[in-house]
Amino acid sequence: MKHQPAAPTASPQRRQLLQLGAAGAALGLLGAPAVLHAQTGPKIRIGYWPIAAGLPFYSAIELGYFKEAGLDVEPLKFAGAQQVMEAVLSGRADGTANGTGSANIAIGEIAQPGTFKIFCSNPSNVKNVLDEVIVPAASPAKVMADLKGKRIGSGPGIQNVTLAKTVLERGGATGATVVELPIGQHVAALAAGQIDGAYTLEPTGTIGRMNGTTKVLEAGVIAKYVLGDPMAPWFGGSASLSSEFIQKNPDAAKKFVAAYGKGVAYVRSKPVEARQYLKGYTAIEGALTGEVPLAAYTMYNEFTPADVAHFQKFFDLFSDKGIFSKRLMVDSMLYKG
Repeated sequence: MKHQPAAPTASPQRRQLLQLGAAGAALGLLGAPAVLHAQTGPKIRIGYWPIAAGLPFYSAIELGYFKEAGLDVEPLKFAGAQQVMEAVLSGRADGTANGTGSANIAIGEIAQPGTFKIFCSNPSNVKNVLDEVIVPAASPAKVMADLKGKRIGSGPGIQNVTLAKTVLERGGATGATVVELPIGQHVAALAAGQIDGAYTLEPTGTIGRMNGTTKVLEAGVIAKYVLGDPMAPWFGGSASLSSEFIQKNPDAAKKFVAAYGKGVAYVRSKPVEARQYLKGYTAIEGALTGEVPLAAYTMYNEFTPADVAHFQKFFDLFSDKGIFSKRLMVDSMLYKG
């Protein structure tokens, strides 16, 4: 069904979401590396959060994969994953790059059903590390339960906070207080003694380890404590296109997904070379470029039934806790090609 522009009779839930996000979204657009030459066809505006998981997108831009396909792709950098989602919901962006929180996308999908189609996700676990709990280098903590009653930092937004609270609760850290802090401030806050630990995302753990101020208490915590298996894939971030864009521009959408897929293949086959493209799109540069863990990637046509089941279990945590107003089926959001 073709998406229609928002009418004055928009649902209270969607109205509230857009009102709450409008100011932050306006402030969140930080600019992005310029695309050198305009191409023919529609401009494809892709929002991204400047973290390592977006590497296939950054690589595809810098290697000219989108330009080769005759596409005019405009990268839009936002300060947070929720703002990326809100930009798509309000028609200011046509899709999201990898690293955009899957639960953030899901909240937008519930507010405006049929908007998002996920064509690539970035799973992580204890092997492909994105998520971790870190503590000061001198902390006596050895296991999660040692954080009982402590102040624990978390990245901002509902996905980060919900996951932090769940990991601490299931890890035995009862009575811990979760404090929202921008991820870039986690290492400094730990070093200053403002917090006792942090549920965070890479490259934070690598930064803290390299400067000697923090250590990883446990990595791959979502796979272990939410999915029940340290090696299970946590599909925490996703690349998507809006259904409206796909319907209006079916050929461009297919070309975009294929070119993005070339970026994924490049990162998989040449991870060392690909790392250079973190610079300029993220705060990762210098020695850190060679140290930060890289996410895995699953394209829409690579999902197995087991993958979809793990993805669904992640979404179900949010509906079980009442953060999603209803159960959302992952399969309905997957791009079909």
